[in-house]
Amino acid sequence: EIMPSLVGSEMCIRDSTMTQQLLQQLVEMRGIETHYVDAWGNPTTIAEPSKAKLLNALGYDTSSDEKIQSQIAQDVSSVWLSPLNPVQVVRATEAIYLPVRLPIELVNDEHVFEITLEDGSQKQYPFTPVDQKMTSMAHIDEVEFHEYAVKLPLDFPLGYHNIVLKADDDQLGTSRLIVAPEACYSPNEIKDGKKIWGLSVQLYCVRSENNWGIGDFSDLAKLIDNAAGVGADFIGLNPIHALYPANPNACSPYGPSSRRWLNYLYIDVTAVEGFDDKSVQDVVNADDFVDTLKHARDAEHVDYEAVAKLKLSALYALFNIYDKQFLRGKTPQNKAFNAFVEAGGESLDMLAVYDALQSKLKSDGKESWGWPVFPKAYKDYHNSAVAKFKKDNAHDVKFYLFLQWIAAQQLDMASSRALDANMTIGLYRDLAVGVSEGSAEIWGNKDLYCTDASVGAPPDILGPLGQNWGLPPMDPQKLYEQQYQPIIDLFASNMASSGSLRIDHVMALLRLWWVCKGDSAKEGGYVYYPVDDLLGILALESHRNESLVIGEDLGTVPEEIRSKLAQNGVYSYRVFFFEQAEDGGFYSPSHYPEQSMSTLTTHDMPTLIGYWHCLDLELGKEIGLYPTDDILQTLYADRHENKQEILNTLHGHHSIPEHVGHDVNVTGMNRELNNGMQVHMAGGSSALLSLQLEDWLEMDKPVNIPGTFNEYPNWRRKLTQNIESIFESHDINALASKLTAARKQASNR
Repeated sequence: EIMPSLVGSEMCIRDSTMTQQLLQQLVEMRGIETHYVDAWGNPTTIAEPSKAKLLNALGYDTSSDEKIQSQIAQDVSSVWLSPLNPVQVVRATEAIYLPVRLPIELVNDEHVFEITLEDGSQKQYPFTPVDQKMTSMAHIDEVEFHEYAVKLPLDFPLGYHNIVLKADDDQLGTSRLIVAPEACYSPNEIKDGKKIWGLSVQLYCVRSENNWGIGDFSDLAKLIDNAAGVGADFIGLNPIHALYPANPNACSPYGPSSRRWLNYLYIDVTAVEGFDDKSVQDVVNADDFVDTLKHARDAEHVDYEAVAKLKLSALYALFNIYDKQFLRGKTPQNKAFNAFVEAGGESLDMLAVYDALQSKLKSDGKESWGWPVFPKAYKDYHNSAVAKFKKDNAHDVKFYLFLQWIAAQQLDMASSRALDANMTIGLYRDLAVGVSEGSAEIWGNKDLYCTDASVGAPPDILGPLGQNWGLPPMDPQKLYEQQYQPIIDLFASNMASSGSLRIDHVMALLRLWWVCKGDSAKEGGYVYYPVDDLLGILALESHRNESLVIGEDLGTVPEEIRSKLAQNGVYSYRVFFFEQAEDGGFYSPSHYPEQSMSTLTTHDMPTLIGYWHCLDLELGKEIGLYPTDDILQTLYADRHENKQEILNTLHGHHSIPEHVGHDVNVTGMNRELNNGMQVHMAGGSSALLSLQLEDWLEMDKPVNIPGTFNEYPNWRRKLTQNIESIFESHDINALASKLTAARKQASNR
């Protein structure tokens, strides 16, 4: 629903110079960028009405000059009336200065910092503010305030520390001090120059002899064993975030319900203790279950409704047995389960309650796609009606807690297989840029998210109209006020049971393109985030979890952020088809940055066969992606030229045999060209090379077509072979050997 302040003649900016100045002041205070360089390198200014709309999305009332002035004054006052900042991030090599703001009457008094380190040990540091360096002053309600930079001459270990400011035993303020390393973690082998390769996999696409119509964590373990056996050093996963058990067709891994928790559909039910119990076997051997299972396995695309029906019914029966046997007494299982639930805290409880509530509303025939359509009493996790629901439905809530516990165990089991196989990285996980509007994550922390806006992208070469991803953004000020805990939890949970984290749209650490409800994507604007603080936290969690970090830095990316990411040890993301010079030629992978992960294609792009035979353009025409034939013909012409340049590059580097055609007009995609492109990439300078399993299988259909919803079965297309048979192929094993040899040769250069 569009906010009233965005409707009609009162919608945005009036003509008065005063209003313009006030809005600009508030825009600058809240980190809204009015000028940026677009994807074509042109300086660009956001539309004037967008300023007011973005402020409205941040919760400001821009309907009059008086209200704008009042809110500016309130924001300024709130800072000066807080003696300490909520949180401060420093690097381990930096001197620590804490800003302290006090009314003038207190600046001559002795104060003390009481410091509790993360390990529980305590320190004290007494000081008199007036003896410190004063950095600024202000008058608030006729009281003069001074701000001092108080230097802490103490050694702090890496970690999260709490500081209390006291005077005469009175507590004046609290703050969190985060001490971070200079850069993210990288394994010693990578730092010593080892160049590795691995496979990127959409786990739901995996077929196997035993899964229930969707890839699962046991399939992942098999894939790790097989891939490690032919030289791979990592398996890259699509986001495996929690989706919606009661709404299984909301299946995009990039529009989750919670990014901290896991998609229960990846549980291998047959591997859970208690599966052999008669009550569970009665469920899975029923005629309807057997028929549905056969359909789910045989289907060309993942049938999420069928898979959810199978897994929820079997898991619920299994949970009833497990709960009676193990989760009600002093058993090791109950001890471990309770520890998991306690560690998950409010975030885990919130997800379990949400899933149980959504399921109940759906079974009652009520609208239930997300919290915006829940009955009013249930629209917020913290409401008393929700607490009552949780108490009245404790068994069902416990069931969803159980699912997360089992999923975490099975993911950890798969990850341990990578350690046993001595993979350099093992698993790498993917962190989505946001959660969908109806998500549990927003339901439980409404203050943090701005639901009247969505994350997206400005117009660029691939999306001339811009993009709107339908993901409400975090308010950077609220994130700061919450001492960055939500982002800490996100990084830590997604680095668990893995050796690397890929951050989708890593630009989110610096800025996000916000699109207000009801607007087109091109009418949005950039809102900035505290990039240095977030990178410090990322580096700290990276070391704690021994997780290498990859930042997906495609699209409209200022060069200065690429440098900042590199300095902070974040690996860049280089896609062959985008690494093109102005003359149309493709850069050799030997010129890619070492501190990067390179790849030929991504989940948003066609497969190699699809690209070469223009199947993506044909498909786009069929589903109406291109407004005119002229646009489509231009795309065909560009593709033709690019393919010729690719052939020139491959032949110029002797990456394909001479008998493979030199002329694009008579050269189709074949196995030698397919494999030659992959080995060409393997000889490059990037530390990591990621290849798509679809291209090993020479598949032609994409897993996702950006900008589509119902036009194409996104996130559903399965692999064409079972995982058991893939590595029995002589040709695939031969390709893996060539990749391993090329990576080793590149390491020695």
